[in-house]
Amino acid sequence: MESEPLNLENDAMEFDMGSAEEDNLNASGEDLGLQCSSSDLEPYEGMEFESEQAARIFYNSYARRVGFGTRVSAYRRSRRDNSISTRQLVCSKEGFNPRPDNGAQHKPKRQRIVSRVGCKAHLTVKKQTSGKWAITKFIKDHNHELVPPDQVHLIRSHRHVSGPARSLIDTLQAAGLGATGVMSVLIKQSGGVNNVGFTKVDCQNYMNQSRQRTLGSGAHYIFEYLKQKQAEDPDFFYAVQDGSSGNIFWADSTSRKNYSYFGDTVTFDTTYRTHRYRVPFAPFIGVNHHCQPVLFGCALLLNESESSFIWLFENWLAAMSGCHPISITSDHDRIIRSAILDVFPGTRHRFCKSNIFREAQERLSHSLQSFPTFEAEFHKCVNLTETIAEFELCWGSLLGRYNLIDDEWLQSMYDARQHWVPVYLRDTFFGDTSIAKTSDSTNSFFDGYIDASTNIHILMSQYEKATASRHEKEVKAEYDTINIAPILKTPSPMEKQAANIYTREIFLMFQQELMETLAYPATVINDAGSDVIYQVVKFGEDHKVHYVQYNVVEKKASCSCQLFDFSGILCRHILAVFRVKNVLRLLSHNVLKRWTRKAKSDVVLDEDKLGLPSSHNDSFTDRFEKLSLETTNYVKEGVDSKSVYLVAMDALCEASKKVAAAMCGTPAQPLSQDMNKEKEFNLNGNQTDCDDPSLLSQDEKIKELTTAMVYATETCEAYRAKLLSILREMEEQRLRISLKVLIYVEEYLYRQQPVFCKSLCKE
Repeated sequence: MESEPLNLENDAMEFDMGSAEEDNLNASGEDLGLQCSSSDLEPYEGMEFESEQAARIFYNSYARRVGFGTRVSAYRRSRRDNSISTRQLVCSKEGFNPRPDNGAQHKPKRQRIVSRVGCKAHLTVKKQTSGKWAITKFIKDHNHELVPPDQVHLIRSHRHVSGPARSLIDTLQAAGLGATGVMSVLIKQSGGVNNVGFTKVDCQNYMNQSRQRTLGSGAHYIFEYLKQKQAEDPDFFYAVQDGSSGNIFWADSTSRKNYSYFGDTVTFDTTYRTHRYRVPFAPFIGVNHHCQPVLFGCALLLNESESSFIWLFENWLAAMSGCHPISITSDHDRIIRSAILDVFPGTRHRFCKSNIFREAQERLSHSLQSFPTFEAEFHKCVNLTETIAEFELCWGSLLGRYNLIDDEWLQSMYDARQHWVPVYLRDTFFGDTSIAKTSDSTNSFFDGYIDASTNIHILMSQYEKATASRHEKEVKAEYDTINIAPILKTPSPMEKQAANIYTREIFLMFQQELMETLAYPATVINDAGSDVIYQVVKFGEDHKVHYVQYNVVEKKASCSCQLFDFSGILCRHILAVFRVKNVLRLLSHNVLKRWTRKAKSDVVLDEDKLGLPSSHNDSFTDRFEKLSLETTNYVKEGVDSKSVYLVAMDALCEASKKVAAAMCGTPAQPLSQDMNKEKEFNLNGNQTDCDDPSLLSQDEKIKELTTAMVYATETCEAYRAKLLSILREMEEQRLRISLKVLIYVEEYLYRQQPVFCKSLCKE
């Protein structure tokens, strides 16, 4: 990769990594994409990360354990696209403080403390061709004493005013307490100054910034901007609460229209007010049919009381024509939770899981230091358990092993588990394309456009830039979907159909599930009635069993993994059953319109709108499937009672004669005509009476062939199940034989060892 020389930014890029980056990512090995075990917490050359930011967080977490501070130092940009390709992370004592220039005309604003002693300890990460970042150089040794654990909280990069602390500071500040009084409460609540996580200076700075949350001189600018937008766009919606001291909400026509297409799931993103930005800005975000974030409106949060959040949600709902979402995701905040319950009583509320993991790092810092493997096991318990019983067992075992059964915060999170643990949320659509994702938060719509220096004037400018950029990305994704045909990996008609139905991004996910079915045989375990139960197990992983219920009449299927309920994409287990049942195409109930190319149209998805050729009724398979479905429904309704049965049989006899007539080339006669006066045409075109023996024999033959076909289908299914059983037994037998051969070879070599030693002695 072509790169420019390293640029130094020691002064400009020194920042509070604890409050900045750790608020955006989790520091566990799973979430950072580390290619190492959870117990290997020391950096080494070749260690990989999902992003540069993940590398920063890992190094800062390592520094906290060892006892030093960190700082971002040099970087190198790519000459190809001018993006950063190499980053150097250093000890906070790297380099030397600049010497005062006696000839300078302007005195420095403040005298810096001499804190840099030329320490060489650092870590360099470089972006790989795969997109990941890898450590290319790591120097471990320091030229200064390391900070003991009881003083680490004083290091700048490890000081962080957490979300719960902010809420308490806001409450105490509103009650009239100063920084000294607030710190006294925090020290008592946390059990000591070492556990607060920040200093009195940090508390004072936060309180000063809180006082600046009102719009001040920017109020007039905001109101004029909103009025101008409404004049330009009649569908532009905005509302102001209690003058310049209250909350402000707005949504343009594009946001309101997008909600009509993708408003089934919503994220209320309060990242900017609770984490490193401290900008009172909160957007409502969804996800479009290309898996891209889409905007549903924005708010300025100048008042964070429960009544203010209720006002905000009610106005947002009014802008969205009163249509409630299926699900909503927000921060784990008591006030927000109460307001959502009040305004959206029928909406499933989920807490942002990544925020809870971040809070766990704050609440359980002592345990994380004492038990380095706890965090990875905690993430595994939450993300990878597949049933409620499995989660309950894993949670109890985890807390017992690490002596955390009496931890109040963990107990409170367990009490609220239905709101954030994935296994409890699988029955509701959240638009996540994977249940086991380590993070459930939507990529923020405004990432890269808002930071701590953003003021009101810049905010509105950045808002417009972000919306324009996101629109351009959606146009590009739409273009790629239409003009770049995906590569098909199987001859399956269903794969080809899906490629024409779904957007490119969603099709690739569906294709992956379809490919995985090759390793998932499906076995019937209960075929009583119209609902057949299949057991689907990945070959070689018999301990992971999923159950699929398939209705042979309606061709509907549901799986115990609930991926379709949660994400709207058919899982590999259902597709494996479809393969067994020779279901070759997707029906309307298998496809969620919001993921299709037609997501923004008013077209109703039915069997004719799912990418099938216009002549599909001429296909033998399609005719057979449709006729079989209608016949099954007819039989199901015709056996309800004896009278209905007799009517059904009479209608069936008449229908069979009409079919015979059609086969002879004669148009069908109305049912109301006297059957004794019906005329049929034989194959030669001669007119015959309806009692022609040849026609009666044809009816009998049709019935006979239908019975034979049903019997043959049942026989084939039985043979197939038996064949799968035999193949599995053969594979087990092969493994047993291989094991015996291996044991025999080892014994033979062991017996031959003395002979081999004797021959060596003779030589």
